[in-house]
Amino acid sequence: MTVSSDPPERPNIEQLLADLEAEGTLRRIQATRLFAEIEEPRAIKPLLRLLRADCPLVRVSAAYALGRNHNAFVVEALIQQMDDWNGYVRKGVVWALGNCQDQRALPVLMEALRQDIDAVRLWSAGALGTLGSLEALPVLLEALEDPVAAVRANVCWALGKLGDSRAIEPLIERLDDEDLSVQQDAQQALSQFDREDAKEALSYAML
Repeated sequence: MTVSSDPPERPNIEQLLADLEAEGTLRRIQATRLFAEIEEPRAIKPLLRLLRADCPLVRVSAAYALGRNHNAFVVEALIQQMDDWNGYVRKGVVWALGNCQDQRALPVLMEALRQDIDAVRLWSAGALGTLGSLEALPVLLEALEDPVAAVRANVCWALGKLGDSRAIEPLIERLDDEDLSVQQDAQQALSQFDREDAKEALSYAML
């Protein structure tokens, strides 16, 4: 059997831009999903319009695409979109805000980690770790007690990214978490600290 070594065909950007303005919902969704993988400044304006579309699938697809194609105006629009009634749209917005790495998103991401649905809290923790601001430390430490294990695991990862020594003791406590994935993420986070107490805790956890 002969295996082709030809590179994948590049999408037709002009057609995708036209599809963002198409009447058919499916075409708009397909185009927005592709722009989540493609950087094209001309897509920003139509994507911002689609962020306010009636269909939640269009809005969430636009959010992901704007996380790839962003500027200062995009960040403001995404922050405003955190009032969306649909939780999965908010989840996409949270991912996009984390990807934009703009500190203006800190307040809405911290609030989302405190009180939004499980999926949004999970992604908010990761986004706060990506932003890397110590302003988020108290909220992340509080979220180590979240009832959802996946959220606690992402919080551990975020605390490792922040690298503040005040997180060491709380992370050591998570080594005894009832969920194995949380234990593993706590270990990984602690491995990023160059302090003796963190190293001792890791050595004990490995026994």
